[in-house]
Amino acid sequence: MQPPGNEVAAGNGTQVPWEACHTLNGSWGYHRDNHDWKSPALLIRMLVDAVSKGGNMLLNVGPNGRGAWEPGALDVLSGIGSWMRLHERSVRGCGPSSYVPPADCRYTQNGRRLYLHVFAWPMGHLHLPELGDRVEYAQFLHDASEVQRVTVDPSAPGHTYLAGLPENTLTLKLPNHAPDVDNCVIELFLRD
Repeated sequence: MQPPGNEVAAGNGTQVPWEACHTLNGSWGYHRDNHDWKSPALLIRMLVDAVSKGGNMLLNVGPNGRGAWEPGALDVLSGIGSWMRLHERSVRGCGPSSYVPPADCRYTQNGRRLYLHVFAWPMGHLHLPELGDRVEYAQFLHDASEVQRVTVDPSAPGHTYLAGLPENTLTLKLPNHAPDVDNCVIELFLRD
């Protein structure tokens, strides 16, 4: 049984479950000469993309001809496992959000917890429309360190970079360099 929200609209308006099926290296079965392993970062991004759109991701992995796991497969699975140990709650039990994420980001949501997956690290700030009055607290999920929120007065002179933001936009101040994780996640605690 699929969790609620894991569905897409059919032509008649009803919701139907959907799933994306992917491989570790482009082969559905063991292929001795295929060493083109997908990176953990790419597979994590594919997983997050599916969850953010209400879907499920099935990852095909299998042993070689002798029944053993290939070292490349073990490396990829280990990388995904390391990320999941820190970020599991941003995908497990989550589904899509009604909020529109910034470019190169995805939202997943579970109740009052909104997870912002940052695929491309921005320069200094992230602007989140419609969330200015909705977020109580923001933190990086991997280490629980606070992400500072910036209050911007768009009418104040001298704010050319931050001017022109839509009303009720939440601005997060980010470090210059992305945290050392495959897919950085910011956990947003929403008000009731």
